[in-house]
Amino acid sequence: MSQATSSAPANEARESSSARVWQLAWPTIISNLLFTTVGFLHIKIAADLGTSAVAAVTTGHRVFFLVQAILMGLSVAATATVSRHWGAKQVAQAEMASWTALLLALVIAGLLSIPVLAAPESIAGIFGLDEATTLLAASFIFWLGLFNLFSAANMMLSTSLRATGDVLTPLYFLACSTFMNVLFGYALAFGLGPFPAMGVAGVALGGGIAGALVASIFVLLWWRGHFNLQPVGEARFDWAAARKLVRIALPAVTEQAVVQVAFLAFFAIVANYGTSAYAAYGIGISLVAFPIVVGFGFGIATATLVGQQLGAGRPNQAMDIGWRSLRMALLAMITLASLLAWYARDLAEFMINDPEVVELTVGFIYIICVAHPMMACDFALAGALRGAGDTRFPLVATFIGIIFGRLLPAWLCIALELSVYWVFSVMLLDYLLKSSLLLWRYRSRKWLKLNLDESEAPKL
Repeated sequence: MSQATSSAPANEARESSSARVWQLAWPTIISNLLFTTVGFLHIKIAADLGTSAVAAVTTGHRVFFLVQAILMGLSVAATATVSRHWGAKQVAQAEMASWTALLLALVIAGLLSIPVLAAPESIAGIFGLDEATTLLAASFIFWLGLFNLFSAANMMLSTSLRATGDVLTPLYFLACSTFMNVLFGYALAFGLGPFPAMGVAGVALGGGIAGALVASIFVLLWWRGHFNLQPVGEARFDWAAARKLVRIALPAVTEQAVVQVAFLAFFAIVANYGTSAYAAYGIGISLVAFPIVVGFGFGIATATLVGQQLGAGRPNQAMDIGWRSLRMALLAMITLASLLAWYARDLAEFMINDPEVVELTVGFIYIICVAHPMMACDFALAGALRGAGDTRFPLVATFIGIIFGRLLPAWLCIALELSVYWVFSVMLLDYLLKSSLLLWRYRSRKWLKLNLDESEAPKL
């Protein structure tokens, strides 16, 4: 009887951990799915304009994601800092951290917009595409780059609200943004109603205008105090909070920059096999992104909860949340990957009518679905580490995986004149190396002892 009684609290604690993870994860998952849907439908719209248009939109998205990835590094620091202050009931400090992160994001987005707006053709030319496709990609990059400041404000405010546990408010605004993005993008691409037909450029311009409108309303409502995290209410910059954010963010920013630059390099490698292979890779990425963002949602939820638990002085609960999140991410991603593989051909044929591109897309989907369990480990455990402020080790794991598991083997495939399917397959080695390193770090428990104060900066 006593044994049954003692096991009851443990079972309740596990169920409570799973419930907390799921309560934060499902709105974040839906938000990520909506964000992914925009990219998916952009490519679908472009498919009606031809294979070169698909390649151009794929290229434009890669450049946009590079800018967003650097901001995501800052959002990692904002999540770790705001969630810790919120868990420790330090509301004023959480609000100041949120305000400082927003200002930093606007400065970074402004600086990153300069090369995008000044030299879009040079940036598009990096990918080695034909002249017509490069010009289309340059127009997409330019028009989307006009709205980087609005994207930055939206991302940072959403991050701060999620760090307090409010995951529904960002979801509502993202749902509106998604609907308007696709509607405006389609109208400007094909010239519906009073809108001119701008082709690929119209997809970017329409989406940018929609995002800017929604982001402006989002920030205005926050500024007027409609959310649980209030604005600071004064035009000042907290340098101490900024130093802490930058110190935590630098490894995460570096990691995201490494990832995105490596993706750009990988796209350039795939481009050696022709426009069809390049378009197939872009379409495949847009399709497999749906199960991937589910895992990413668990990672964000884990980072928030781990930060809150550590802020409240409960490291064992933080450790348990990571394991529970991993199990849930594995179940979700394996299930979705199986469905994706089963309907791979139907989805590829829905996206484009080119038989060669369809075949290459199906092969890519089969290969990348094998990597989904390793991706689940990456998202859940890396999320836990980042929520604790341990942003350096994920950087090291990412660097090792990308260089030794992806780029060098892919370059070797080209040197040996192997088929593009071998290039697609090297991604499995990348995720295997990264997930193994993260699992080792998580089991060590060293990340639980990190202090976010500047005097005790986390070191490997």
